[in-house]
Amino acid sequence: MAFDGIVINSLVRELKKKLVNSKVDKVYQPEKDEICLKIRGREENFKLIISASASNPRIYLAEKYEKNNPKKAPLFCMTLRKYIQSGVITDVEQMGFERIIRISVDSYDELREKTTRYLYVEIMGKHSNIILVSKNENKILDSIKRVPISVSRVRQILPGNEYELPPSQDKINPLEEINEEDFKKRSKESSGVIFKSIYGNILGISPLIAREVCIRADLDKNKKIEEMTDDEFKSICYQINYIFNDLKNDEVYPNIIVDDSRDKIVEFSAIKLYQYSSMREIKKESISSAIEDFYLTKDLKERMNQKSSNLKKNISLKLERINHKIEKQEKELKEAQKAENYKVKGELLTAYIYMIKQGMESIKLLDFYNNNEEVEIKLRKNLTPSENAQKYFKKYNKLKKANEELSIHIKNNKEEAEYLENTLLSIENCEDEKELKEIKEELMREGYIKVYRMPKKNNKPKTTIMKYLSSKGTMIMVGKNNKQNDYLTLRLADNEDLWFHTKDIPGSHVLLKCAGKKIEESEILEAATLAAYYSKAKMSQNVPVDYTIKKNVKKPSGAKPGLVIYEKNKTIYVTPSDEEKAKIKKFESDGEE
Repeated sequence: MAFDGIVINSLVRELKKKLVNSKVDKVYQPEKDEICLKIRGREENFKLIISASASNPRIYLAEKYEKNNPKKAPLFCMTLRKYIQSGVITDVEQMGFERIIRISVDSYDELREKTTRYLYVEIMGKHSNIILVSKNENKILDSIKRVPISVSRVRQILPGNEYELPPSQDKINPLEEINEEDFKKRSKESSGVIFKSIYGNILGISPLIAREVCIRADLDKNKKIEEMTDDEFKSICYQINYIFNDLKNDEVYPNIIVDDSRDKIVEFSAIKLYQYSSMREIKKESISSAIEDFYLTKDLKERMNQKSSNLKKNISLKLERINHKIEKQEKELKEAQKAENYKVKGELLTAYIYMIKQGMESIKLLDFYNNNEEVEIKLRKNLTPSENAQKYFKKYNKLKKANEELSIHIKNNKEEAEYLENTLLSIENCEDEKELKEIKEELMREGYIKVYRMPKKNNKPKTTIMKYLSSKGTMIMVGKNNKQNDYLTLRLADNEDLWFHTKDIPGSHVLLKCAGKKIEESEILEAATLAAYYSKAKMSQNVPVDYTIKKNVKKPSGAKPGLVIYEKNKTIYVTPSDEEKAKIKKFESDGEE
């Protein structure tokens, strides 16, 4: 992502057009490092979001912003309400070509005199800040992050201090015509590669834009400075000037770049990005809209990771314990399967009881069950011959019973382990909080996590079943979690539909809706590819995928969600990848099933 000088410049132009002469109606601070200004214009109202987040600092006009505000407003929020709420925005400026925006707000003080305050927004990574400054005295009134001398000896941000802009960078201002000789001289002084020289020597240019300049100049971004020709320097300067001439003429191209193979928004920009020509570009109506879509997706992913982390840890621990239990039970079963040996020894002792005397420690007898081979049987000295025989029969009966019970326990525990592995995979595949909530509710009902408030039982899935279209236009449906897998297989599937699942590997149920028509081999391959992609073997090669008609798929009585048995299947081997999955068209649904 690139919240660079170009994005800031485009955004300032947008804010200036929409916000100047508008009133700051309300001020909120929903996060410790984020504020929301509700702004009332003559014809339209706006939400201006400003975040000084260390990882995702940003400023934009929001359309989809929904966050709850704390009951008690933080101190910085109260300061903003005191000084700029009900004020009028008179200007929005970019300081130089830096990543700093200054919003001027006129309001009336206690003496009813008009006063101007500046709201500085510094988009500077972990040093990002929002600072309120009095224009007349140039004194800091407060900031969303206070920076004492213990944090920075160079620049303290504290109430009462004089506000100073961050130290300026000795770089070329791209809003002025780039001088080829100046750029060449600076580049040769810094050495290295041309890509780094571009963003290292020109103000407001990010690595993203530096790469774009190289692409447009048809130049390897890693070409060494000393190998650059005069014509190549000329081409670089031409492309930079071209980009910034468009910017100066307010010819912006807000867009976001989507990598469909990963279902991920990878970038946003105010200019066209030819470096991502292999990915999907979505043109946006404004730079604010591009920023909002990018960060909403990014924030969602981060929140999902945070919320799913403890759940994954909990389930992984339970899975580890049950696998340990299975390992222990299988060792016990191996011992229990020796039961027949004890029965034979008991019968031999009974048959030869006349040869045994109390006090013997062992006896060698001919085993008439095994070609009269000699076998040595241990005895207890304190037991009678009959009691020694009974001891072996008791051991036989105990192990025989254990054999039966352990076989059942191991079968049940293996089913539970399979269920937990499928659940972990479902958590990994979650794309929104509704899907994660659905999994949590299922785990509560199954008794795996503590129930604070039992959700109402609802057989209708709360998320839309994921759908694709085969190359021949046939619907392919994919379950994202255990509940959806059950719903897909047991409710949506017709008997003649083709059902897919990775062989002996946790994964999604996949359905190829046949609707009575002949299915092509290519469609079977596509459905199998999706089954492998949405499985634990996503990163593997030659993944075995079983498929059969749905009529051959059954759910045993009492089986856990998502678990089924099937027969009369065929197996196909596929190698899933982002590229192969991207070839299968996703079907956009309007609502739930």
